[in-house]
Amino acid sequence: MKTLLRLFALAVLTVLAAGGYFLYLLGQTYQGFSNPVFVEFPRGTSTAQMADELASKGVVKNRWLFLAARAVRRGQLQAGEYRFDKPASALDVYGRIARGDIFYLELLVPEGYNIFDVAGALEKLGFIKGSDFLAVARDPALIRDLDPHAQSLEGYLFPNKYRVYRHTTAEQLCKQMTGEFRTRWAALGSKADVHDAITLASMVEREARRPEERPEVASVFRNRLKIGMSLDCDPTTVYAALLEDRYTGVIHRSDLENKNPYNTYRHQGLPPGPIANPGLSSIQAALAPADTKYLYFVAKADGSGGHRFSDNLSAHNAAVAAYVKASRK
Repeated sequence: MKTLLRLFALAVLTVLAAGGYFLYLLGQTYQGFSNPVFVEFPRGTSTAQMADELASKGVVKNRWLFLAARAVRRGQLQAGEYRFDKPASALDVYGRIARGDIFYLELLVPEGYNIFDVAGALEKLGFIKGSDFLAVARDPALIRDLDPHAQSLEGYLFPNKYRVYRHTTAEQLCKQMTGEFRTRWAALGSKADVHDAITLASMVEREARRPEERPEVASVFRNRLKIGMSLDCDPTTVYAALLEDRYTGVIHRSDLENKNPYNTYRHQGLPPGPIANPGLSSIQAALAPADTKYLYFVAKADGSGGHRFSDNLSAHNAAVAAYVKASRK
């Protein structure tokens, strides 16, 4: 009887030891690659196929460890592309795939970015070439049903954060961004002409740094449009220069005299289309400008980003003179 007890105890200890060693192996970190590796699992990939791929890329030491990790971690494995750049245990690798820790980069598109700004941001991410993005963004096809007069996708690439994957295309990204715009525009329930509203909103976005001033800036442009007064909006001259690939970061006299239809110093009325991608508050300001008689505004020299508004040229000239004087101090 004592012999049987000893044998049973020995068997239990052996099982515990084996189990402990098994867990030890699963918890051991491993790195069989020198540079970061990407592993992509299409939908329908089996656990065994994942194990083979991970072992072949040096992410796990062998396929059996990954399969064994399933017995400990469980959880449904997620399709997608994963990036591995440091040693990890089989348990950790399994956990990442079960969580769906898919590799992506985040594209931040602030309010007021134009298509050239977005292209530059994409170049820095490295997944989509800026030139490829601009080629798609210059084609209004994705938004033509909503705005038959659209010159491009400018104005309809809604500012937001977007996930960009290694295989994301410029067209896929533009569809996502214009889709976000469609959702936001529909939520407003506006019956206004989308082309004119977004064109005006883009000008408001580029002129008004302070959100609370956007309805007043919009009122200046609306009031000018009502009386046939030129809009004289500096950001439109910048955009005209960008379209002609000659903007240097400073507005020159030649920019103000440029005959490009986007230059509102030379052409009355709204420009042919938006000059940037406005955020929601600028769109709302364009749809419902403040009730004012303002025809002019000039920046304050205190660095606040605010403006002084005037309803006559004499008052505006005085505000400009005050700005110049304060700027020289």
